[in-house]
Amino acid sequence: MPNDTDTNPASAPAEASPGEAMSPRERLRLALVLGALSACAPLTVDLYLPALPAITGEFMTTAAAVQLTLTGTLAGLALGQLLVGPVSDAVGRRAPLLAGLGLHVAASVLCVVVPNAAVLGVLRVLQGLGCAAATVVAMAIVRDLFVGHAAARLLSRLMLVMGAAPILAPTVGALVLAVTSWRGVFAVLALYGLVMLLVTARLLPETLPAAAHRAGGARGTGADYGRLLGDRRFVGLVLVTGLAMSANFAYIAGSSFVFQEQYGLTEQQFGLAFGAGAIGLVGATQVNVRLLRRFTPAQILSSALAGGAAAGGLVLLCAATGLGGLPGLAVALWLVLCAVGLTVPNAPALALSRHGEAAGTAAALLGAAQFGVAALAAPLVGLLGAGAVAMGLVITGALLAANAVLLSVVRRTRTDLPHH
Repeated sequence: MPNDTDTNPASAPAEASPGEAMSPRERLRLALVLGALSACAPLTVDLYLPALPAITGEFMTTAAAVQLTLTGTLAGLALGQLLVGPVSDAVGRRAPLLAGLGLHVAASVLCVVVPNAAVLGVLRVLQGLGCAAATVVAMAIVRDLFVGHAAARLLSRLMLVMGAAPILAPTVGALVLAVTSWRGVFAVLALYGLVMLLVTARLLPETLPAAAHRAGGARGTGADYGRLLGDRRFVGLVLVTGLAMSANFAYIAGSSFVFQEQYGLTEQQFGLAFGAGAIGLVGATQVNVRLLRRFTPAQILSSALAGGAAAGGLVLLCAATGLGGLPGLAVALWLVLCAVGLTVPNAPALALSRHGEAAGTAAALLGAAQFGVAALAAPLVGLLGAGAVAMGLVITGALLAANAVLLSVVRRTRTDLPHH
């Protein structure tokens, strides 16, 4: 673990945060609501995964073409966060959040009656735009209320709530497919979005005081983005986050074809296998809470990325040689997801700690990197063949690149969080 990314707890200044005044019950309710909001994106991405082969067959197209509908969702998530982040800094968190949830509901309803794969791709972009508001505002609210280790711990707790989405989504999607067609999956997404719209309107208060609203319009937004992009350490951490998520989305894009078509699992068996991997990712985020008691976020991040790259190499080895069969491949993928689970809370917390004055805009860049870079990973798996080797190549390449960015950009400077 590199020492030059650590901060001496005794020398770090403490920063008070509004969340410290919340009761344990209020913190729990906040974590549940924010987690459910953050789950909107992974649910939208993952719920229809068991249906990808069925959609390919109904529209008589290719796996790569159907995977572009996944890319559309990720692209919408990336673009939407770049737009919503600055708006939430200017007008507050609630209004953009409610508008985004409304868009998600409308797009989901239209997906139920979509006539072809091309229109589905367009509607998936709109779904992603709607989800973006939930994703970026949830992260900005964390920074509004908490800093330092408290923020990293809440992000880890959010990952526990969010983790129910990727664990349950393919299984629920498979159950929906057992009683209806893949179109029913989008009806479920519309219902979820509607419930979150009502819950948010009733339970989530405004966390950005009017005095903290940022003025300046487009010019001010451009200045904020320019300042953030001029911070080399912030940009490095953003890229690390995006590349780690690319490994995760390479798994998401390829797993349904690998497990169902290459290894012969049913839709229901795939849902269980996918859920087991998600349990590894979510479990790692909770282990992270305990690790933070002994190690700095930067130390955990460094070790997790190194271990993830090694696990990615194991995935590629199992895929190329057949070593261990399906169980061997599944274990290697599980290790990759554990590494991602340790990376996801710490890299964003480190990045957000640097720019609390523009938390929405900073969170937007983080989210755009996560889903924008991942949008490139999803079709790349399909273009390389949609098999286990293709998936392994993208996973390993993404994690090696994340390590390279950490070593060449981030590690040279002190990037750790203030301690409390």
